[in-house]
Amino acid sequence: MMTAPSFNTPAGRIVGWRDGRTIRATGIRYARAVRFQPPTPEPAHAEINATEWAPACAQPQHPFGQPILEAAMRRLTTTEDCLRLSVTAPDDIAPGEPRPVMVWIHGGSYVFGAGDAAIFDARALVEEQGVIVASVTYRLGLLGFLGGTERAANLGLMDIIAALRWVRTNIAAFGGDPNCVTLFGQSAGGDAIAHLMIAEGAHDLFRRAIIQSAPLGISLGRHRMSEAMMKMAARVAHDMPTEDALAAQASVASAARGFGWPASMPFGTQYGHHPLPAEHELDDAWSRCAPRFDVLIGSTAEEGSFFVPIIEPVRKLAALPLLGGAVRRMVVRTITRKVYSVAAASFARRHASAGGRAYTYVLNWGSKTNQLGATHAIDLPLLFGDEEIWRGSDLLTGVTWPEVHSQAQKVRALWSRFARTGTLEQGLVAPELLSYAKA
Repeated sequence: MMTAPSFNTPAGRIVGWRDGRTIRATGIRYARAVRFQPPTPEPAHAEINATEWAPACAQPQHPFGQPILEAAMRRLTTTEDCLRLSVTAPDDIAPGEPRPVMVWIHGGSYVFGAGDAAIFDARALVEEQGVIVASVTYRLGLLGFLGGTERAANLGLMDIIAALRWVRTNIAAFGGDPNCVTLFGQSAGGDAIAHLMIAEGAHDLFRRAIIQSAPLGISLGRHRMSEAMMKMAARVAHDMPTEDALAAQASVASAARGFGWPASMPFGTQYGHHPLPAEHELDDAWSRCAPRFDVLIGSTAEEGSFFVPIIEPVRKLAALPLLGGAVRRMVVRTITRKVYSVAAASFARRHASAGGRAYTYVLNWGSKTNQLGATHAIDLPLLFGDEEIWRGSDLLTGVTWPEVHSQAQKVRALWSRFARTGTLEQGLVAPELLSYAKA
């Protein structure tokens, strides 16, 4: 019988498990937290059994959750006590050859998802590229991204910082290089990474950032909306049962109506609350930190197509016999530019002008037959999972798995190259897949 792999870390002796050509250490507690309060780092233990998937943060079923996303969560339990991370490492790491570390910050509009959701399985990335991946689960929605009177804001962001401190302290025992840490995240996960760059206490915890489809175009001007939501959330007590708190989240989110584009993602980071600067200080903060970080930031070519079937009035207009196609194209183009691509390009220009190294990209690949095309979240099957996990996904309708796998290998190689070096030479992938340039 094969001996279970173990790692002697400052956190304790961690016992993991083998999975193909990788070694897993899953569901490791990095902190604990009382509801509406900052996390407290987990003390060291003599031994840590890391053989179960990390639970998901307690969350309601979300209307944006497509069937593939909901199915991916079924293997996980949900709880407020969710501050865990999981490590996936190659099984062939030699002593004295530390590997790059990539820390995955999942998306989900800051209200749903989990680090160990099956669609974020990093095994292929680790096996092919020889990197170490840590996947972080953090508080969401009303429990992690609102705040209020006597309640800390940005709790989910603080959770991620606590996880990054754990990685900094312990990852060398897994064969990782704590001085070569890249954060990568999609959608709200990418938004979180952009803000971690300017978050107090996070500056020295990572070196590189891959910011995928971050909704930075709706990150500003949220103060009045957040205050309206806080008033509604005041009735959610510290000792209210989790189920009741989750049930109240919808009514809290409803208070965002009427506040324009930001209302499309009502929960999120709040400026002027620890660990973030005030909104008027943002440009200076991102400029000051620029020399510390290498950045790869971008979006997909048709981000907005993901949302057409979800937004009821748009869905109905897009189905009209004569005008539907034109309406759909206009909506897709508007959402893509307003929420994602214009802000990403601006972020990269500012970063480069302030002395940082930055690359922008556009992911152009997607199905040519399912109307989604190069849609929001199409990067996920190119980075994570396998055919069994992604079979039946609307995102991939009309695409064969051999094609997905072929393109996925190229994207995984590109992401890991950036994680190793912080640079990208031209010509590494065809522009039909992904176009990129130095800012």
